Amino acid sequence: MKRSMILMVLLEKRFAQPNIILYSVSLNNQFKGNMNITTDIKPVTYLKANAADLFAQINNTRRPVIITQNGEPKAVLQDPKSYEETRNVLGLLKLLAQGEEDIRKGKLRQQEEVFRDMEYLLKEQAL
Repeated sequence: MKRSMILMVLLEKRFAQPNIILYSVSLNNQFKGNMNITTDIKPVTYLKANAADLFAQINNTRRPVIITQNGEPKAVLQDPKSYEETRNVLGLLKLLAQGEEDIRKGKLRQQEEVFRDMEYLLKEQAL
């Protein structure tokens, strides 16, 4: 099943029509199915005895495994690719939240002004 998330940000402008930027973050195959309680929650003793098997499971299924200690969840094992994808998505969400906060505070600049400043900075670096 293809999973994707479309994040839209309305950038306020002084023009009659606001510009809309679409950010598409692909979450395809991040999880190959739903969490399975019998295979995706393991006690720490199982981890100690079967680490290689658990590593193979999380890399094959791309589902995280919850590690428990005394019946309480204490850690989550996740494959590196899913972890990286999750961090990238969270980074984008953080940037979007910061942008929305700037809009609420009225910290806006005209597009032409931003591009003019960027061109100036690029020329300065080239010197």
